[in-house]
Amino acid sequence: MRTIWLGGAEWLAVLRIGLGLWWLESWRHKDRKGWFERGTGIAWAADVAGKHRWGVVRTGFRRVVEPRPKLIAYVVVYAELALGLGLVTGFLTPVALVAGLLLNLLYLVLMIHDWAEQGQNAMMALISLVALFVMAWQTWSLDAALGLFL
Repeated sequence: MRTIWLGGAEWLAVLRIGLGLWWLESWRHKDRKGWFERGTGIAWAADVAGKHRWGVVRTGFRRVVEPRPKLIAYVVVYAELALGLGLVTGFLTPVALVAGLLLNLLYLVLMIHDWAEQGQNAMMALISLVALFVMAWQTWSLDAALGLFL
């Protein structure tokens, strides 16, 4: 494979790190006080889920999220932070890539009617899939330094 400036493995590491920075930005711009104290994030998601055309989404939200909104708020917010840190540092990268892919797919299904977010979730899911299948943790990562997942 011919590349410019960096080798193929390095460019894949750049892709992985960029995805991690995208997750960190998603975490950074969240109004954590609103999510944790006022429940704004879960309230918004409840409104979206309540109007969803797929009954499985409405039912799933009622059964999983509504009984524990504060816990789910913490899970969502800190999952984005953990994904970002894991991908940027390359620590437990395959786990972060699979978890990020699942979270993006969950966001994609929940917000099927909100096209403003769909491009972001689709691209992040695609990058996760590519990074997973090319094993983008082989370069510039703690996983490689520790001999994990090789």
